Amino acid sequence: MTTAIYPGSFDPLTFGHVDIIERSTRLFDKVIVAILTNPQKAALFTVKERTELMHDILEPRFPNVEIDVFEGLLVDYAKQKKAQVIVRGIRAISDYEYEFQMALMNRRLAPEIETVFMTPAEHYSYLSSRLVKEIAELGGSVSGLVPELVEKRLKQRFKK
Repeated sequence: MTTAIYPGSFDPLTFGHVDIIERSTRLFDKVIVAILTNPQKAALFTVKERTELMHDILEPRFPNVEIDVFEGLLVDYAKQKKAQVIVRGIRAISDYEYEFQMALMNRRLAPEIETVFMTPAEHYSYLSSRLVKEIAELGGSVSGLVPELVEKRLKQRFKK
């Protein structure tokens, strides 16, 4: 059984993330969507809120997805979960440069764990959580960028 970890902040979950998750579920027996907790980063949604949203959105569609939370080194978490693969989404060359460095360091720390880069569907290649938050905060529509439940929560969060 091949277990993959798709780590990220997912603040908020976008259709770009969902696209990577959906395709990962076809490649791997089990996909752990792992929410990274970073106390230094000011998040829009709490870890608990993100976890609940992801359970509601992902688990009904993808039976081989597990939602979890982690902190610390990703490779340590991957070893703990007995994962063989780390999935990383790449939208642009700038993402690749950073992710390539991380993949090489992860390989040095845990050579038994492979990193797989996946690109989102073309129509999500520009999409980022940061842009979604900015649009929502400025009163713009995020319809078609995030699942309906996330859109609803963003509207509630930025209600003026």
